[in-house]
Amino acid sequence: MTVATLEPPQLETSPASQRRKRLLLVAYNFPPVGGAGVQRPVKWAKYLGNFGWDVTVLTTLNPSVPVRDESLLADLPRDVEVVRARTWEPDYSVKQNLIAAESTARKGIARRLKETVRGVARRCIKLALQPDPQVLWNYHAIRAGAAALRDQQHDAILVTAPAYSSFYIGAALKRRFGLPLILDYRDEWDLSGKYLENAQRDWISRVVQSRMQQQLLRTSDAVVATTRRSTEALAEKLNLLKHTAASHCIYNGFDAEDFVNQLPDSAASHNGCDVLKPERGTFRLVYTGTLWNLTDIEPLVRGIEHLDNARPDLSRHLELVCVGRKTAEQSAVLNRIQNTAARLVSIDYCEHSTALQWLRSASGVCLLLSDVPGSDRVVPAKLFEYLAIRKEMLAISPAGETAEIVQQFFPQGHFTPGQVSAISDWLQHQISAADVPTHELSVNENALREFSRESQTERLAEILNSLVTQR
Repeated sequence: MTVATLEPPQLETSPASQRRKRLLLVAYNFPPVGGAGVQRPVKWAKYLGNFGWDVTVLTTLNPSVPVRDESLLADLPRDVEVVRARTWEPDYSVKQNLIAAESTARKGIARRLKETVRGVARRCIKLALQPDPQVLWNYHAIRAGAAALRDQQHDAILVTAPAYSSFYIGAALKRRFGLPLILDYRDEWDLSGKYLENAQRDWISRVVQSRMQQQLLRTSDAVVATTRRSTEALAEKLNLLKHTAASHCIYNGFDAEDFVNQLPDSAASHNGCDVLKPERGTFRLVYTGTLWNLTDIEPLVRGIEHLDNARPDLSRHLELVCVGRKTAEQSAVLNRIQNTAARLVSIDYCEHSTALQWLRSASGVCLLLSDVPGSDRVVPAKLFEYLAIRKEMLAISPAGETAEIVQQFFPQGHFTPGQVSAISDWLQHQISAADVPTHELSVNENALREFSRESQTERLAEILNSLVTQR
């Protein structure tokens, strides 16, 4: 297993080595697309210029996605070139209807037969679109990427996924132009196949995608993951393939500039959504991000129910704010809070700038990670923004890399999902102190700086420089 630990490369001093270099960054999810996965390529495009790398972004012209966030476009420097290629995918709502299963239990033989035929057709479409529906973008993306590489000199190609079909774009362009190829796993392919909402979980897809991943890994010159444990898992795959590409860990991190020049604490309004300070004596606990099977809110709800049974006089001073998309199952769990004295504020996806204002208004923040196989290798991207906001943190996660990072900064606020009583006690303590004026918590600044987006982008630049030097 080879997990790389890079020292800053010693570059040659020829004129060619002194010129600025250019990266083709392939990212299906890119502004105005919204969501947590968009932050990673955006921040790379923002900061790579500081380390000698100009960026051309290859992304979608008409993305088939659930959420958009125009505010993220403001993060892009003017010198970042964005090339947009059309995808053949249908609108997201149509795609969801194709993926979703429908019941055939309705009365009427004709109706059941019609639905059965539709179900068979739906499964055939899913099997054909391997490894994901975004493969319908590849044809135009490869053509647009080739045109960009012909138009001006580039030095490397980086593809960030999911969507994992985008790795094929990088592989095709590498074959044609001979540039180093870096594959960036925002999520492990194997874990995504288990837990993503629309993942194909049939045995045929598992076999096909396993072979796809092996083939694509062999084309890489380096692979990148978002946690140390994921990096080690990818290194093991490369070792089994007897492929010499190194694997590197680049965390998601936080952007320090997101936490300066913010609006006053008293009130902020974004897109008609007012973010107000909590009432005096209220402990506002804020969760931002998607609620789904990897971020199960059940342990927190049980903790609130436990508190409400024991101390209803305190639970009425608790306000839980959940900002982001929620699956139907998670919404059903969350709605149980309405049966307690605590107050629930549930907000659908909003712009990143608005989510940051909710964090700024919080008395404390909440991090969730489900206790499922493989979660020890997952670190939710929101963790780093939570650290940067310097508020009390309630982190509910199993043992693993997330727990290790949390315990560096907020050891007394970390609990495993089964510690319902301890979660309730933490809430009780925080609510009891809600009248005490809040202040920015002191953290280990050196340790925190390691997780800044700029520091993590510098590490990416070192990897790129090393590959170019080797080439």
